[in-house]
Amino acid sequence: MTLGDLLGYSALIILVLLIFVLKTFVIVPNRAAYIKERLGKYNGTLEAGFHFLIPFVDRIAYRHTLKEEVIDVPPQVCITQDNVQVEVDGILYLKVLNAHDASYGINDYRYASSQLAQTSMRSEIGKMPLDMTFKERDKINDSVVEGVDAASDPWGVKVTRYEIKNIIPPATVINAMEQQMKAEREKRADILHSEGERESTINRSRGQKAELVNKSEGEKQRVINEAEGQARQIEVIAEATAESLRMVAAAISKPGGQDAVRLRIAQQFIRRFGEVIQASDTSVVPISLANIEGAFEGFSTMVEGFRNRGKS
Repeated sequence: MTLGDLLGYSALIILVLLIFVLKTFVIVPNRAAYIKERLGKYNGTLEAGFHFLIPFVDRIAYRHTLKEEVIDVPPQVCITQDNVQVEVDGILYLKVLNAHDASYGINDYRYASSQLAQTSMRSEIGKMPLDMTFKERDKINDSVVEGVDAASDPWGVKVTRYEIKNIIPPATVINAMEQQMKAEREKRADILHSEGERESTINRSRGQKAELVNKSEGEKQRVINEAEGQARQIEVIAEATAESLRMVAAAISKPGGQDAVRLRIAQQFIRRFGEVIQASDTSVVPISLANIEGAFEGFSTMVEGFRNRGKS
């Protein structure tokens, strides 16, 4: 046997041993589960760790991860309740709870879950108008999770959540929505402007009212002050007049006072009588002396009354 033949046999033996090792021993990583079949029949679920297989009898039929998986749900066209077509896509989160059911309950649970999410999404979008699809995302997500999770339970799969990524309406609808939002912004701007004008007008009217009130109060106070001043002036004049009359009455009561008063009255009477004669174009008949005497007596009586009042 030549050296080449020995090398060939050695390589064949090493290859057989390598295949034997690969077919005999298997290491399952953490958070994973392998399905073992023996002669084509389910023989057990291998959890994390080192396991021994019978070569050419046992085999690993399925490998599952027990971690939460993220499945991208492709975009789809949905029709809303008001007959508007929108394109919706999302993300589905799920994880395997039972590796046996995930292997034998359905051929491909990832594809099946994605299809279920799409059909549930179309059903939920069709129950509401376009405006509500943007407002009720959480409600739609919960409904999709509830529907897919109930259907995937026999597969040993748990759907944890679903999130809508995009809701894209047609270009015409987007344009109409932009016009509506623009009109709403302009409306709010007009309302704010009108409210500002109203507040400004109210403030100006309040200022004018306060100014008029202040002016009227000032005018009122001025009139009151003038009235009080005039009243005080009249009071002072009256007091001075009364005092002067008392002084005159006191002087008259003295000896010779009445004669002096009569002389003063006669002088004033004659002076006034002369002025009347000079100013009159007609003849004036002189007043009798009896009338002059009566005037003197009347004045004396008035003076006596002031004197008595001053004593009391």
